[in-house]
Amino acid sequence: MTAPAAPGPATPLAATPAPTMRAVVVDHPGGPEVLELRDVPRPTAATGQVLIEIKAFGLNRSELHFRQGVAYSGSFPRIPGIEAVGVVADDPSGRLATGTQVATLMGGMGREFDGGYAEYVVVPATQVVPFASGLPWSTLGAVPEMLQTASGSLRVGVESRAGQTLLIRGGTSSIGLALAVLAKRQGLTVLSTTRSDARRPLLESAGVDHVLIDDGALADRVRALVPGGVDGAVELVGVNVMKDTLRAVRAGGTVCFTGMLSDQWTIPEFYPMEWLPNGVRLTAYSGDASDLPPEVLQGFLDDVAAGHATVPIGRVYALDEIARAHRDLEAGTVGGKAVVVLSSETHSQS
Repeated sequence: MTAPAAPGPATPLAATPAPTMRAVVVDHPGGPEVLELRDVPRPTAATGQVLIEIKAFGLNRSELHFRQGVAYSGSFPRIPGIEAVGVVADDPSGRLATGTQVATLMGGMGREFDGGYAEYVVVPATQVVPFASGLPWSTLGAVPEMLQTASGSLRVGVESRAGQTLLIRGGTSSIGLALAVLAKRQGLTVLSTTRSDARRPLLESAGVDHVLIDDGALADRVRALVPGGVDGAVELVGVNVMKDTLRAVRAGGTVCFTGMLSDQWTIPEFYPMEWLPNGVRLTAYSGDASDLPPEVLQGFLDDVAAGHATVPIGRVYALDEIARAHRDLEAGTVGGKAVVVLSSETHSQS
């Protein structure tokens, strides 16, 4: 009887490839050409984190500043992006079910840790805002940071109330258009600025009552429309025009410094007695995910779905058009919120 053959060496099992994703990576500061689309390892969520499958994300000027290397924080190499919307892919805590629609924003996203210019992102669970909506992902992607900034500027920055007057300096930006929409819903009279008369219809479509062509000096024209000055103003252009904005506001009114479209955000040798008219208050606003409660986001999305509010979308891009999107943002040709859509679904599933 022949003895059985000795077993040979075990055949090693093929290693399962680690999952990857497409993402935009910036290795070093520079122009739009430094935004490189690559295949990179897909992140995994640890305790206290949530993995989100991204469906869309909005673009923001702060991401231009980061890419250019002039932001006050952040490190390279990095996947940029301070906001995104999508669905939960994994929540180790079990708090959010897989497939739950969520938004995420700020909190170091896209600067201290990798952000939303990707197919997946891992973020702290504390900066995940759940919602349910059947709106298109292109619409949903435009909302989180825009809504948080606009609503916070009104609520916290100028403490607006129905019946008041509001000046928006930088009105054709995405935040400026969102401010007009929210302010009109709140019952304010809105004055808003643009440097081009061709943009007048865009502002009027957002409900603006008085369109002002901005040549750098508006205070006298504002006071001709509103004797004594407006109750509040949101400054989105920068400190290069803020002294004039302050002079358009009544004593006891407030200017909120929210944006710097001009890329000018510091005042050399600031002298308050020269800059601040008697009794005019100067505040600032910069919020976070905690400043966008789920009920505020859900309420706004429900209003949009019902036709009671609009989302000022300028242009929608694919992920591989990210460099072009940044060029359009720098050129100021978007005319509203720029959004990148990754999902092949036209509408989300609520």
